[in-house]
Amino acid sequence: MTYRQTLALCAAFGVAGCSLAPPYHPPVLAAPAPPAWKTAPGWRVATPADDAPRTDWWMAYGDTQLNELITRAILHNQTLAQAAATYRQAHATTKEARASLFPTVTANGQVTHSYSGSSSSVISGSGSTGGTTTTTNSGSGNASNSYRLSVDASWTPDLFGQITNTVRNARLTEQARLADLANARLALQGELATDYLSLRAADAQIASLTATVNAYQRSLTIATNTYNAGTAPRTDVFQAQSQLASAQSDLEGEKQTRAQFEDAIAVLVGENPASFTLASLGGNWKPVVPDVPAIIPASLTERRPDIASAERAVAAANAEIGVNRAAFFPTVSLSADGGVANNVLSGLFSSAASFWSLGAQVAQTLLDFGARKARVAQARAAYDGAVANYRQVTLTAFQEVQDNLIAQQILARQETFLRVASVAADKSETSIRYQYQAGIVVFTNVVTAQATALTARRALIQAQVDRQNATVALVQALGGGFSKADLANGTETVRAAAIERSQKDGQ
Repeated sequence: MTYRQTLALCAAFGVAGCSLAPPYHPPVLAAPAPPAWKTAPGWRVATPADDAPRTDWWMAYGDTQLNELITRAILHNQTLAQAAATYRQAHATTKEARASLFPTVTANGQVTHSYSGSSSSVISGSGSTGGTTTTTNSGSGNASNSYRLSVDASWTPDLFGQITNTVRNARLTEQARLADLANARLALQGELATDYLSLRAADAQIASLTATVNAYQRSLTIATNTYNAGTAPRTDVFQAQSQLASAQSDLEGEKQTRAQFEDAIAVLVGENPASFTLASLGGNWKPVVPDVPAIIPASLTERRPDIASAERAVAAANAEIGVNRAAFFPTVSLSADGGVANNVLSGLFSSAASFWSLGAQVAQTLLDFGARKARVAQARAAYDGAVANYRQVTLTAFQEVQDNLIAQQILARQETFLRVASVAADKSETSIRYQYQAGIVVFTNVVTAQATALTARRALIQAQVDRQNATVALVQALGGGFSKADLANGTETVRAAAIERSQKDGQ
């Protein structure tokens, strides 16, 4: 049935609740995936699953301090509180819109005292002694009272779905705000986990740099003693001083970095940074990287709340088209009122004092010079924009999943290589330092070896926290935590082609 035929039927029969919104179909998006996905057993079109249960994924890092901080953040974070308030506002808006489907009933009570006849006057004033003087001049006349009690009711039948689509728009917008709240919670958890893990990495960097500064201080002492003994040039002392000062500067910079992460965490948990502190772990940092398989069910991406929010926004925009289409048709209003009225209060509820009336009103805009048509065009354009946003959000989701799957593989191999490099650099530094003390090599060799060892140690720590942060990002890309059961129950799987290539390259 065409749109014009639908309008004709609605107009002819006045069917209550007839909706002029286009039939809604979720936007179709071709998944940006290798062809192998579509040939994999069990492949199917994704369906929203943002209400699926999620595990407390942050507990996989084995840090009780992190667990406690996330609990505090969920209770006290102000951005999350704002998102929750926005959802409550949308929920109240839905209830307000739904009330328009029902009649409005109003009760009125009125008491009137009237007077007719010759005029009367009253003059009053205050004397100098503080008393009051009143003079009254009244003529003959008649006074009367009247009492009235009535109940009025009005109702606008939703003949062309304007109210129904308004309610639908409000309800879908409410659902989008609920998804936004879930997305804000997930973003808060991810940001807090990333900041906390980075702060602990900063602790490890500070401990490493502190040990390095102490070692460089000993090297400076050795170079100074050797110079004073006349067996080494003064340039050895200058090189040792320069290297020590550079390491001390790096240490101060790392302390600043840690302070910034600490302040960021304070804000996330809803506290004043000036009174918030986290004790340092020093060199006791033991980074835990949760095991994330390279192959995961594609259904996990269906749980992303931002995708759910974008899809609900499309549905709401579709309903808004129906609201604006209904403006082309008449609005019918029904009213009724009844009650009792009498000049004597005791006779107010007698049968002779009752009254009632019924009424109907039809309103139709005859000429608006294209205003209604323009509003429908605006609603259609808003719908097209919502569809484009939904597709972009979905494409971005696939990108983020693939990027972080690749990162899991590459960063793991990088950490292995950097660990080997760090151990070898430490051994080289120790050997060359002994050779310098024995007079076999010059101090420049010591400086080079120490700089290489420091760089390798810092790179290893950074690689470890990068792996942790990549798992946090992957969890967010998949819409929240997942369990082994989630991995086992998924029929369709996702494997990034780039991961397969990187694995082959690493063999």
